[in-house]
Amino acid sequence: MLRRVAYLTVVFGVGLALAGCALNFFSPFERRAAWRDHEERACMASRAFVASAYVQPVRKVNDRGACGIARPLKVSALVGGGVSLGPVATINCPMTAAVERWLAQSVQPAAMAWFGMPVVEVQQISAYACRTKNNERGASLSEHAFGNALDVAGFTLANGHTITVKRDWNGAINAKSFLHEIFAAACQQFKTVLGPGVKYHGDHFHLDLAHHGRDGVSQYCRPEPDGVVPLRPTYRGPDLIARRGLDWGVTGSVPASAEVDHQFDN
Repeated sequence: MLRRVAYLTVVFGVGLALAGCALNFFSPFERRAAWRDHEERACMASRAFVASAYVQPVRKVNDRGACGIARPLKVSALVGGGVSLGPVATINCPMTAAVERWLAQSVQPAAMAWFGMPVVEVQQISAYACRTKNNERGASLSEHAFGNALDVAGFTLANGHTITVKRDWNGAINAKSFLHEIFAAACQQFKTVLGPGVKYHGDHFHLDLAHHGRDGVSQYCRPEPDGVVPLRPTYRGPDLIARRGLDWGVTGSVPASAEVDHQFDN
């Protein structure tokens, strides 16, 4: 009986060890690049964001191996609180600032042009997560492991209508064109952008600020954008629109006759 109990104990222990390996299949010896903490410090020092009820500094994230965020932010909304982030995301300062710019300069103007109303919520499906790229065994750590990435699956408009990457990337013309436009814009504003057509990314946009190339400023975007990003005024909120009567199809510097064609080939 004792021998049987001892045998079962060993089997159970081996099972736990194997399960642990399955859950921790990245190298614990991968080092944290110095540029990460440097960029976080620089972003915080530049006051790229103002602490508020919806963007709050939280305690340093110390996780397994090189995973973690030196100066994490808990973000529940952006663009002056006008665009909620659901669920709440824990990301670093540079990523917070980059997503803010993308929303204000690209997503909201595109939403106004294609739907006549702003986005009020971004549906994110992955922010900070201590894992490898695509959760693959032996791969290097994902930018998610440093709070330097965000996966965006959809958007909710002011009227409650939702646009999702999975359903609308090849859907009705307005939703499809909106997604293709903001994807192309993201390729100009983030270091890595991945979307439909790339393995594991058929239902979301992956956005990150990884360093590529020797100087760290190269950009990687897949699939290749299939249209030119139209020139549009930066979104300033509904009050400004009403006062100035902005035409969201063009900027003030582009006459209506020269309006950019924002139909995308696919």
